[in-house]
Amino acid sequence: MRCRVLVVGAGPAGADLTRQLAANGEDVVLVERLPDLRRAAFSSAALPLDALDRFGLPSSVVAHRWSGWELLGPGESCRRWQGDRPQGVVLDFGALREWLVGEAQRWGARVWLGHCAMACHQEADGLRTVLRRGDGSQLEVHSDWVIDATGQERSLLGDPPAAGPGSETLVSGVGLEWLVEVPQSCWERWSDRLAFCLGSDWVAQGYGWVFPMQAPRLKLGVCRLLDPSRDQPPLGGVLERLIERLLEPAERQAMAVVDRHGGLIRSSVRRREPHRRGRLVGLGDAVSTANLLGGEGIRHALMSSRVLAPLLLEELQAQASGSVAGPTPATKDAMPGTAPPKGTMLGPRPLGRGVDRYPLEVRRALGWRWSLSGRLARRTWLGLHGSAADRRLGSLLTSLEQEGAPALTDLLFGYRFERYGIRALPYLLGLR
Repeated sequence: MRCRVLVVGAGPAGADLTRQLAANGEDVVLVERLPDLRRAAFSSAALPLDALDRFGLPSSVVAHRWSGWELLGPGESCRRWQGDRPQGVVLDFGALREWLVGEAQRWGARVWLGHCAMACHQEADGLRTVLRRGDGSQLEVHSDWVIDATGQERSLLGDPPAAGPGSETLVSGVGLEWLVEVPQSCWERWSDRLAFCLGSDWVAQGYGWVFPMQAPRLKLGVCRLLDPSRDQPPLGGVLERLIERLLEPAERQAMAVVDRHGGLIRSSVRRREPHRRGRLVGLGDAVSTANLLGGEGIRHALMSSRVLAPLLLEELQAQASGSVAGPTPATKDAMPGTAPPKGTMLGPRPLGRGVDRYPLEVRRALGWRWSLSGRLARRTWLGLHGSAADRRLGSLLTSLEQEGAPALTDLLFGYRFERYGIRALPYLLGLR
């Protein structure tokens, strides 16, 4: 089977890129290892309100809108910031994936669920990718380009090199989340805000959360960075203890668990790893767009697809026109070391020149604040154990109490650290 572009992974990044390529008339195939797009829908999926318009997302993928923040801890402290208008949304992750894939199909993309990419080989005329179907049989796809959108697994691109050019160390975190149905009165109590549980007595080296979904459902979760130097308890017990502290006994007794899911996040802080090997290009979490400070991935994954799409379209159109094919007769017949006649076309530009700009354009789109947030995440969460770390965190949260809900949204989604004295922040967190 042949296509121009094979996209592996139907998460937000892969499905959105497929949608854009298909909308521009390209021959694209999207493959996904899961047979059901609503399976393994692990994502807290909170976004600021303006992201809906920026990425053209419909209201059908929105589970709930929120207008405030609640930060619980360290200890028994509780701080709230409530806005007079919606600040953001919580997405239905399964609905988001289904909508993006449906749009891609509407524009003519072929979508194969239940297909796992096993290997990708460079050949003279492009790439050959081996897929395994759910029944164990194999299929080969020949394409001009392959996009690895398999998330932190990096199934085809592989991990960054440990040494040499492009070497990076991946910082790893793990999360566990339950989707639960609770009594209506319990849901209403949490329905207007995003709530986070901070401090070592809540989740050492991480944090917990409560996000409102469609009534009467909530998402309850915990995550932390992995620290091989410390003995970290199982996350299941951490989440159960968090639920015991957050819900009343009668609410826990009436609570029904709809789904349990977990996931791993692995991302570099500097983002200097290779973004492609020849015509194999990484996308989204496969090139470390997941943010370690808040575990946010969807918005940045969509951003990476918006950056790559025009660059890849430029490359595909150049290939179609022959401007990246073999040399022209004029250059083929020229004597070595001599300049061609004036006005003669100098021949094709190197393959992939447009896509070469991709890593730089992604870094520009993320901005310097994103990189700073990654460095703060590693130091803050790994250091969040014990009373001294809790006191430092408490001091930081106290300094935010006079701010409004929009300012918290700018800080936590826009990484606007400079509002609070960017030079003082590392000292406030005990990083220096």
